[in-house]
Amino acid sequence: MRPLIGITCYVETARYTVWEARASLLPHDYVEQVARAGGQPVILPPAGEPAALVERLDGLILAGGGDIDPGRYGAEPHPRTGYVRGFRDDAEFALAGAALERELPFLGVCRGLQVLNVALGGTLHQHLPDVVGHSGHSPAPGEFGAMPVRAVPGTALARIGDPGEVMHYHHQAIDRTAPGLTVSAYADDGTIEAVEVPDHAFALAVQWHPEAGADPSLFEALVAMAGKMSYLSP
Repeated sequence: MRPLIGITCYVETARYTVWEARASLLPHDYVEQVARAGGQPVILPPAGEPAALVERLDGLILAGGGDIDPGRYGAEPHPRTGYVRGFRDDAEFALAGAALERELPFLGVCRGLQVLNVALGGTLHQHLPDVVGHSGHSPAPGEFGAMPVRAVPGTALARIGDPGEVMHYHHQAIDRTAPGLTVSAYADDGTIEAVEVPDHAFALAVQWHPEAGADPSLFEALVAMAGKMSYLSP
């Protein structure tokens, strides 16, 4: 059987067929990447108690999305902080904690990296252009920016492969790295672009959007480890 990979999702107003309504939704690239890697994607809306599902999943992806409530890391909102959804924060912080406790194979994407960092005690830059002096990480609404990222030698990310040029769409990033996380990639401007949990079978998070790129290696690595852990489970 294909390893069961849960993927968190947005809740936003969306247009589909003849409707415009509040919807649980996710860019289909995530679904396709997991399926192509050999996993069975399952979308996890931020409702009910999704953290309880880690006992049934073989792997977890925390997907991209809006900004985290800065109150969670003791900061006042920046004027450019937006699309904060407290109910999604609640669900995903609980999911991240449960996944780490169970050592469930875990991949964070963009917002997912930020959730992992804040959940473990780190902080965020709320508007990255204020820090790096350019908008290359998020050049325009709905437009990815292609920029190179370099893996730190000896990290789990480096063993998967050096990312090279990847798709960025984020205006926030890690400021203070949480205790217990290892930085595993940087952009040329010094922005932290990936972190991982040492001694965990697979707990990796990236600030860029691998679902939008041509390199499937992160999804293949996640699904491979999920399959192995599922096989070893009683």
